[in-house]
Amino acid sequence: MRQGKGQVLASPAEIETLDEDAAKQELARLSELLARANTAYHGADAPDLSDAEYDALKQRNAAIETRFPHLKRTDSPSDQVGTAPSEGFSKVEHAVAMLSLANGFDAEDIADFDGRVRRYLGIPEETQLDYTAEPKIDGLSLSLRFENGKLVQAATRGDGSVGENVTANARTINDIPTQIADAPELLEVRGEVYMSHPDFEALNARQAETGGKVFANPRNAAAGSLRQLDASITRARPLRFFAYAWGALSEPLATTQMGAIERLAEMGFATNPLTRTCAGPSELVAHYDVIEAQRATLGYDIDGVVYKVNDLTLQERLGFRSTTPRWAIAHKFPAELAWTRLEAIDIQVGRTGALSPVARLHPVTVGGVVVSNATLHNEDYIAGRDNKGGEIRGGKDIRVGDWVQVYRAGDVIPKVADVDLSKRPDDAQPYAFPTRCPECNSDALREPGDAVRRCSGGLICPAQAVEKLKHFVSRAAFDIEGLGAKQVEQFYSDKWIKEPADIFTLKEHFGTGVKQLKNREGWGEKSAANLFDAIDEKRKISLSRLIFSLGIRHVGEAASNLIALHYGTWDAFDAAMHAAQDQEGAAWQDLIDIDGVGAVMAGSLVHTLAQPAERASIDRLIAQLDVQPVARPDTQGSPVAGKIVVFTGTLEKMTRAEAKARAERLGAKVSGSVSAKTDILVAGPGAGSKAKKAADLGIETLDEDGWLTLISDA
Repeated sequence: MRQGKGQVLASPAEIETLDEDAAKQELARLSELLARANTAYHGADAPDLSDAEYDALKQRNAAIETRFPHLKRTDSPSDQVGTAPSEGFSKVEHAVAMLSLANGFDAEDIADFDGRVRRYLGIPEETQLDYTAEPKIDGLSLSLRFENGKLVQAATRGDGSVGENVTANARTINDIPTQIADAPELLEVRGEVYMSHPDFEALNARQAETGGKVFANPRNAAAGSLRQLDASITRARPLRFFAYAWGALSEPLATTQMGAIERLAEMGFATNPLTRTCAGPSELVAHYDVIEAQRATLGYDIDGVVYKVNDLTLQERLGFRSTTPRWAIAHKFPAELAWTRLEAIDIQVGRTGALSPVARLHPVTVGGVVVSNATLHNEDYIAGRDNKGGEIRGGKDIRVGDWVQVYRAGDVIPKVADVDLSKRPDDAQPYAFPTRCPECNSDALREPGDAVRRCSGGLICPAQAVEKLKHFVSRAAFDIEGLGAKQVEQFYSDKWIKEPADIFTLKEHFGTGVKQLKNREGWGEKSAANLFDAIDEKRKISLSRLIFSLGIRHVGEAASNLIALHYGTWDAFDAAMHAAQDQEGAAWQDLIDIDGVGAVMAGSLVHTLAQPAERASIDRLIAQLDVQPVARPDTQGSPVAGKIVVFTGTLEKMTRAEAKARAERLGAKVSGSVSAKTDILVAGPGAGSKAKKAADLGIETLDEDGWLTLISDA
């Protein structure tokens, strides 16, 4: 583990110790925990971790995905922003998505960020590349839309695509002008709503005096105040606003990030006075140190420093990943550590049958949050070993009764970092990891080379069945309003649903359904009727959501999108999986050639769909659905639409990443290998075996200039 300034993160060496199965288990755990954190933070304004801790968790997830790219899940936190907007507000669709930021935790991460930017743009190290650096405010993101200088709409981030309309509330914040001069015809200003420390203390004092809600921290207070249905309550709260970005524009604000921030300040927006322009990583980190030294005296909460490429033309070239811009990164401040007593070790069974140990702790405050649980990863971790038998924590095992050090470097469920052997009880016994499932008593097996012990019970294991159903109704899957984890557990316990198809026959099975359901605790006639209507609405489902909902191991949200885009329809996908069962031949090759899939994920797909019980369950589900074909992008006039393109060798006028992104925007499919199905090979200097294979197969081969000429008018 790596420790510095009170923060403990997974080091590259620790991640290198993960084998493939351990990595899969960890990615599954991170996905589930981050989904809960999104709901708590963005939806309930009651986060159980700080922004810094949340971002650090995503950093660990990204690090594992970098080492095991083929394991990236379709519900990967890397592809998610925020959470769905509250039903208490009308919805606002963002014209330009409000994305999150990638994270860095030390100088090495920032140097890596600079290196990625330079490689993408083809800028050598000796050429100066300027960035801006600004404090990262720990508040609530807000987007302000001005038309002809007048504030017409304010919206929260929501899930990044759709937010909540809080226009009336935003108008009550003094830092937000409602009319600005010398503005573009359309101007969408983005920034952070926050509360200063003195104002927060005064608000809590008033709340305590009147018997109102006392807030845990300024971020919660700011978020709760902005998201009031009664704007008069917001008006009475001392909210502030820093502007630092923009969305939709009718004309550019400036040619640089710093110039645009200065322009916003001229328009009357509050911008952060600590924002600076820096030449390269060393100056960025130096300014980070300056800001961190002032952190305690700023009078408002910050959780890091944000770096952005200063040249806006370069920002445009760099573009975006699925949820983050390539031209920005957040350099996070350290998390905190605490010591407490381990009171018990419980075993939880996930939807893949993995037995996950959880530490039950004497409650302790870590980073402003009360912690009572921590992950213990697997039986090797408890025993003080890595998956290869090497020592961790100096070989110290973890026992019930131990005094343990806990850290929250981004995890909703924190981790145990160390054990104080001087405080170990005399009667403490080594923990005996169970060899039978605590839910169904089936054998819990650990395959050679696997860090995880798994229940062999399959469909007879209630934990696996319930977790699969919870996944099926999760936000990125069917997302049935009124049918969440709690309701799934209730209906499963009542034997109303055993598999996904049963959800769509609930009403039919119980006659009108409403009569039986409305008499259950927590249900009324209207809520029961609403549930059945919501279920019926989700009979029409996209192919990508359907694939993700099946909960197939290794197949996350992003991969489901890639697979759906490749096959287009359920029938085509299903036929391809059947043809690829033997994991050889054209259908198998076509599957593993999908960029981002790979052999492990492909094997999991075809294996799952070939299992008789699983296959029968899926067939029953499909019979209840109207699976929508994938809507193809409008690539009319594109000379490469629908063609398979392979890039090889060194490109001199654009980076490989830029070339791939451009080809995909024009409707081409970019593959990493040459086959008989390849339509075009773009070969730069240094092209090797791919160029020879393309020549042997008679595939059209272009140099970089030829490729640019081909797509120049598209």
